[in-house]
Amino acid sequence: MANKGRLSPEEVRARIASLTDWGLAGDAIRRRYKFGSFKESVAFVNRVAELAERADHHPDILIEYDKVTLTLSSHDAGGLTERDFSLARSIDA
Repeated sequence: MANKGRLSPEEVRARIASLTDWGLAGDAIRRRYKFGSFKESVAFVNRVAELAERADHHPDILIEYDKVTLTLSSHDAGGLTERDFSLARSIDA
């Protein structure tokens, strides 16, 4: 069941082309970041948490010591929406 706001495959392709190092993962976008230490990874996750709270849109976050993987999808819309790409841009700014 797709809700209003879900992007078409063409819209998704156009938006993901404007992002750096993000890729499609089913009905989500995903990016893996590498840091110099676990502490740097956690600091990044804390910054992402602040952005996510302000946007009221929360990524799935996987921390693997010096690597962090973020996965964004609008579960309520059944796929990707502009909110996912907006948050991705904010994270990478």
